[in-house]
Amino acid sequence: MTIENKKKKIVVYSHDTFGLGNISRMLAIAKSLVESDPNTSVLILSGSPMLHAFRIPPQIDYIKLPCLTRTMVGDYEAKFLDLGLGQLLRLRSNIIQSSIIDFDPDLILVDKKPFGVGDELSNALEELQRIGHRAKRVLLLRDILDSPESTIRVWQKNAYHQAIQKFYDQVLVVGAPDVFDLRKEYQFPSESHDKVRFCGYIAREAGRSSRAQLRQHYGFGDEHLVLVTPGGGEDGYQLLKCYLQGLRLQTQPVNTRTLVICGPEMIGSQRDHIQALVEGCPSVVLQTFTDDMMACMDAADLVISMGGYNTVCELLTLRKRAIVVPRVMPVQEQWIRAERMDKLGLLRAIHPETITPAVLMETVQQELAKLNVQPRQHYQINLNGLSVVCDSINQLMDASQTAMMPVANKQLSTRRVKQQQSKASYRMRGKDHECRIQTI
Repeated sequence: MTIENKKKKIVVYSHDTFGLGNISRMLAIAKSLVESDPNTSVLILSGSPMLHAFRIPPQIDYIKLPCLTRTMVGDYEAKFLDLGLGQLLRLRSNIIQSSIIDFDPDLILVDKKPFGVGDELSNALEELQRIGHRAKRVLLLRDILDSPESTIRVWQKNAYHQAIQKFYDQVLVVGAPDVFDLRKEYQFPSESHDKVRFCGYIAREAGRSSRAQLRQHYGFGDEHLVLVTPGGGEDGYQLLKCYLQGLRLQTQPVNTRTLVICGPEMIGSQRDHIQALVEGCPSVVLQTFTDDMMACMDAADLVISMGGYNTVCELLTLRKRAIVVPRVMPVQEQWIRAERMDKLGLLRAIHPETITPAVLMETVQQELAKLNVQPRQHYQINLNGLSVVCDSINQLMDASQTAMMPVANKQLSTRRVKQQQSKASYRMRGKDHECRIQTI
């Protein structure tokens, strides 16, 4: 069997303790991998409580891990089960290890944490190394993890650089070093630094509905359309409340409509309050969830959102005018990203500690007034992340298979020599019955 048509198996580990960002990104990568090679199958190991809501393409399946959640101080705990953290991590670790060993992958793609949440991936990594398993191991990092001070401290405490040196073949970063070079910002030592490859940001696929179709679906005409979305919605209540309160305070009507999407993880009482605020705003349409966010963004003239990686990539893909109010707790990742991209002229960033309904509405009016104004110079950001990630993974697997070919070829050559010897022996037997037949 040639390298081109050999079946390839990939495990994707995505711990997913908060929001939809991680699993959405890893699903996009998995989909691209199977589309680039019909002989590839992907098994996703994920703790996302919303995994079932996504469209799972052919050649991809998943094992749902029991859910964890992250507190606002950054600690983890069980989301649904009545188990202590240690018990739950042990359960998840056992599922992870048995799944990887039984699936027998050619490559394992790990999202963000080299040892997984609470070191739940450690046993599997150690076992793979103990038995000399062939699987290549790749760590995927988004552009920004947290503030340099916090990230350096956490990585040193958890021995992540030693993990990269011992267990990983490559570190892929879905970002651009001219925006944030994590090798320098986080002071990567040589054993990690030399394994890093920057891939660019991940462009998002176009929505299933066109701008005109989506506007018609919601009954929007030629008015300016503002989309307000906090992503998954688990911590997006304050942003939606601030916008709707600001809208209710406006004294003069404007030719603007609003589409608010709460997100599926907003708790019921908060969603009920948002619904009550919307009832006083006839120009607002409220949705709990959409599985076609790109179409909604495309239909909008202005997007107000938080600063998660996937959301920002959606905005960059569409070159959409946006106001970003990032999360700042328990990590600074979103604020750093928003601030850097604000300086590049890619979006407007407002720190959540400075935002008020009045400040937000003033910023909205400023951005709507610029809709027909083209910037003199638009920063060209690298959005080739998806193809580069897939190319890197396929190159690693192909190199691994090529390295195994000399052994296979040697075995094949030996087999052919024996076959030729056997045929010669039979020919000699026909001439001389005293010749002995060699048994292969």
